[in-house]
Amino acid sequence: MRLVRGTWKLLVAVKDGLVLLAMLLFFGALFAALVAKPNPSIKPGALLVALDGTVVEQPSAVDPFAALSGTRVAREHRLRDVVHALDKARDDKRVKLVVLDLDRFVGGYPAVVAEVGAAVGRVRASGKPVLAYATAYTDSGYLVAANASEIWVNPMGGAMFSGPGGSQLYYKGLIDKLGINAHVYRVGEFKSAVEPFTRTDQSEAARAANQALYGSLFSQWREAVAKARPKAKIDDFVTQPDKLVLAAGGDIAKANLASGLVDQVGDRIAFGNRIAAIDGVGPADSKAAGSFKAISLKNWIAANPQPKSGAAIGVLTIAGEIVDGKSGSGTAGGDTISKLMLQGLAKKDLKALVVRVDSPGGSALASEQMRLAILQAKEKGLPVVVSMGGLAASGGYWVSTPGEVIFAEPNTITGSIGIFGLIPTFERTLAKIGVTTDGVQTTPLTGQPNIYAGTNAAFDTLVQATIENGYSRFIGLVAQSRRMTPERVNQIGQGRVWDGGTARQLGLVDRFGTLSDAVAEAARRAKLDPDKVHAAYLEKEPGAFEQFVDAMTSSDNDRVGSEPGDLVSRLAGERRALLAQAVGDARRLVKGNAAMQARCLECAGLGPAVPAAEDVRLLDLMLARVGL
Repeated sequence: MRLVRGTWKLLVAVKDGLVLLAMLLFFGALFAALVAKPNPSIKPGALLVALDGTVVEQPSAVDPFAALSGTRVAREHRLRDVVHALDKARDDKRVKLVVLDLDRFVGGYPAVVAEVGAAVGRVRASGKPVLAYATAYTDSGYLVAANASEIWVNPMGGAMFSGPGGSQLYYKGLIDKLGINAHVYRVGEFKSAVEPFTRTDQSEAARAANQALYGSLFSQWREAVAKARPKAKIDDFVTQPDKLVLAAGGDIAKANLASGLVDQVGDRIAFGNRIAAIDGVGPADSKAAGSFKAISLKNWIAANPQPKSGAAIGVLTIAGEIVDGKSGSGTAGGDTISKLMLQGLAKKDLKALVVRVDSPGGSALASEQMRLAILQAKEKGLPVVVSMGGLAASGGYWVSTPGEVIFAEPNTITGSIGIFGLIPTFERTLAKIGVTTDGVQTTPLTGQPNIYAGTNAAFDTLVQATIENGYSRFIGLVAQSRRMTPERVNQIGQGRVWDGGTARQLGLVDRFGTLSDAVAEAARRAKLDPDKVHAAYLEKEPGAFEQFVDAMTSSDNDRVGSEPGDLVSRLAGERRALLAQAVGDARRLVKGNAAMQARCLECAGLGPAVPAAEDVRLLDLMLARVGL
């Protein structure tokens, strides 16, 4: 009997081992298949550029557990990949036309969207057809579509434009009701990031600055649309959309057609049939109505990698919020970026350096850490050129100061030269429920900052002095970099945000241009032929597990995706996303950060409304509490 039991246990163990081995082999094969990067075979057809989500400088690292658990993760497209793909499509005979699917396009910062639109315009200028489709066009999506040769809209949708701006949440009344004491330390008349915690409305200084900034950005948007699509009566739709829609019997798509904003009103099947009718395309193998032979953007990018021949011009990307310590892609950790810079100098034969900045700032300490790492390139005799993307404000400008020349776009958001800190304390909140505090101090700073009993005068004085010293340092760096007096930098600093065009007039920016222009300038400063160099990106390559998660969660359909909501739903969704984003910003600030923050918090409202998942959950919880 004992022998039988022993034999049975052995057989069970062998069975379990074989099952485990089979599972390991299966998942290993699945992993290898998903992360393998064979050169895809490109067959003639229409290049389908489905911009689901946003276009960014550097996509954020995806939370693997959120992605694999089915949580909806906003998709991010890398700007340089999209632009390079469109440029390569111009002269490639396999691409018969370019199809823009903008149904789920959330947008990007103004300069980013404008660069994508310009790339679309170059395809159209080459004589190749570009067809755009969406159920609902808003500002960002329409600027891209305006550069197409043919714009389609769903009969149940339309195009409507709101422009930058809108309402902002102010928490002073709520803070007072809860008894929270918000201790604000700041320098700069226009550093309005902390105003929601100290005021119930916008200060006159902040209002004047925002009106000037928003007015300039919207003026540039209107000019770009008018240039790309002269026949569109865009001014009428901006100033009196209600009258035009009423005149069309409430049919927005019909009003768009009458005003020259779109060329065709039709559903997806009609749009697909139009594409399939173009020479060299034809319907997809499935022969389904509305189908066409498509080249997916993912495969096209893989088949057309960035050039790597010639001398190497290093490109260090500082994208997203600047934080202390380490970070994943899409966030600029002081340790991570500095390490990438130093390793690039040590291991790569770089001839020059371009610092690509797309950041609202953040930690002043991390900003300085990255600036010092960039200066190591100068110590080695490398020319350093700065290229500003959609956003290079506050700490984003701090890290730009080593540049010998600074490139930006007219609608880049920059400046915000100022510093602040915020610490909430809860002595009045606790008093409301009968809780008090007491203790013993051995120095004026014992227990400070005391979130239960409040800060004392010594601590407040110390922190404010630190903030002012940090601002003076910031002013000094800008003055040295821009060859200005500290007094002049203080005049144009004070935390004020500028558009790229005004920043150039003020001397904060040298030239207008893209990342490619900055790389070419760096090559010239290194006495190299710009046509014989390539950009060597100093970025951390995604690990095997990250590639696996990305392959599992990304999808590429050859057909245009399913229909989203109508125009009203789209506009309401954008407002809700901005609200969730604002609530998240408030949550992060109220957590308290006595460290110096060189951050442009208000800049977030000028970019795509894509709040973090935890911010959406917090907003849902708040709305549920009030019965909405």
